[in-house]
Amino acid sequence: MILTLAKQVLIMFLLAGVGFVMFRTKKITPEGSKTIGNILIFLSLPCVIINSFLINRTRESLIALGLSALAAAVVLAIAILVSRIFFKKDPIAAFSASFSNPGFFGVPLIVGSLSSGAVFYVAAFIAFLNLLQWTYGVAIMTGEKKGLKPMAVLKAPFMIAILIGLFFFLTGLPMPAMIGSVISTIAAVNTPLAMFTVGIYLAQADILKMVRRGKLYAVSAVRLLLIPLISLAVLSLLPGSLGGVSMMEMRTAILIATACPVGSNVAVYAQLHGKDHTYAVETVVISTLFSVLTIPGIVWLSQLLWVR
Repeated sequence: MILTLAKQVLIMFLLAGVGFVMFRTKKITPEGSKTIGNILIFLSLPCVIINSFLINRTRESLIALGLSALAAAVVLAIAILVSRIFFKKDPIAAFSASFSNPGFFGVPLIVGSLSSGAVFYVAAFIAFLNLLQWTYGVAIMTGEKKGLKPMAVLKAPFMIAILIGLFFFLTGLPMPAMIGSVISTIAAVNTPLAMFTVGIYLAQADILKMVRRGKLYAVSAVRLLLIPLISLAVLSLLPGSLGGVSMMEMRTAILIATACPVGSNVAVYAQLHGKDHTYAVETVVISTLFSVLTIPGIVWLSQLLWVR
């Protein structure tokens, strides 16, 4: 599995390289990159999430959904606590270290190294993370103890997708075949588009200036090493199997989600609230570059601990 994961990481970085070249050669414009972002947020990622719920509802899958939601809540709470301890006076660093990139970066890795069905286990992680970004994240970014209104969260694309997916999962109703085929086809473009976006971020960064900024390495160390290692310890407390069904895929999927680099939303929120947008983008870029080594390393360590 580690070789498969490492290969998938390499493929993703090659796709990011395509995005980098396309932006630098002006084949993708800044306006075009925003369009790609809209397709990701409003179309492809929601389709990936809906697709992950189109599985048979069993007692084991219901329990696994509950366990994965609980695990997601715990590891996200740990990420926020650890980040606040290290970066209490640096809101952008605290935001960056708290929130990974499970949607654009984690989902392609999970699909490529585990299975498309494994995205089911990180649906709650994605929901909680986005909810926390829109509330706690906005609060620390602005210094105001308020985030977006609850209705705004419910109208978010990822939340609508989760509610649709849950409806089909819990009711057991079949998705119409033609609609299901369209959803699967759209979901398939999520990985290349997501990595093109990463490449576009890389193309806009001042590499020489960025590598001399020491704080970025501290953020990356907390985001890519400390938080995933603590999360690994917590996930190790979950049962290895449930009713004879292995929980390895669930634990690995959540671990990959929490081991991902800084989520690109930090740059979006920094720009929206008039903060240091360049610094925010740099946390995304540096952590993404280092993640090519740290994610396979963290997952390799988990296999040593969990595989008996």
